[in-house]
Amino acid sequence: MFDWYMWVGLPLLVFLARMVDVTLGTLRIIFISRGRKYLAPLLGFVEVLIWVTVIAQITKGAHNIVVYLAYAGGFAAGNYIGMYIEDKLAMGMLVIRVIIPEHVKDLALKLHEKGYGFTSVDAYGSQGPVKLIYTIVMRKNLPEVAGIIQQAYPSAFFTVEELRSVEHGVFPRPSSHPQDPFFRRKSK
Repeated sequence: MFDWYMWVGLPLLVFLARMVDVTLGTLRIIFISRGRKYLAPLLGFVEVLIWVTVIAQITKGAHNIVVYLAYAGGFAAGNYIGMYIEDKLAMGMLVIRVIIPEHVKDLALKLHEKGYGFTSVDAYGSQGPVKLIYTIVMRKNLPEVAGIIQQAYPSAFFTVEELRSVEHGVFPRPSSHPQDPFFRRKSK
């Protein structure tokens, strides 16, 4: 007689549990790297509790190759889902460095108009004078800022890196655009 639990139920249970376990583990590691010191241990607790439960079930059906495949499949799916969730959460801060020709002035103005703080530095590149523009943004704002950069200078070279922490700065407020007469006088 076919044992449905051993060949279908247990593998499905192991797959789902391992998927949740690894998803939580992936998020836990991301939270640790972002300094979320209270959420990471809670996720770790649940992650290990699921893992121990799954291992106990696997040892009951140690001769079942389908359970092993379900375990490995759950691991792979959990990694993917964890990264997908983290991407949708868009937590954290980024530093964007833009290198543009010295004569491009409207990038700084457009960033300012949208409420983004920035630092502009005169520099010299392999082909002459350039401007370095640094800005710190919330990760969820990366598409908007990348669009501003592309609109101001489509062939701009820019890099994006994760930041662990930041203190003080100029960040856009929802539905408000700073009007700084001093900046307008200086940028003309």
